[in-house]
Amino acid sequence: MGILDGLLGSVMGQFEANVLPGLLQTALAQTNLGSLQGMLDKLRAAGLGAQVDSWLGRGPNQPITAEQLETALGPTIVDKISGTLNMPPDDIFGFLAKHLPTLIDALSPNGTLQQAPPNA
Repeated sequence: MGILDGLLGSVMGQFEANVLPGLLQTALAQTNLGSLQGMLDKLRAAGLGAQVDSWLGRGPNQPITAEQLETALGPTIVDKISGTLNMPPDDIFGFLAKHLPTLIDALSPNGTLQQAPPNA
């Protein structure tokens, strides 16, 4: 199981780094948020600035829960992301809660969010 776990971890790491940013950017472009930066601004406005700042800054990434994301983003955003990622809407917030901190951290090596690569 150790080899399989390592392989799965490597595949998920490549997905987070190379595919997810572009897919998420494509989904957000179809919403009033427009971009990953728009999503971060919305999260900050919803009182989640400490988490967002931890993802952009150095040091450990603070977690975010599916419930916090659902409250901050709402159903319209999740429907767009759901369609783009081809995932059921009920799974989107859990998925984002798991991957968003690492994704934003990777896209902000100098503390400023970089444009997601257009590879979706």
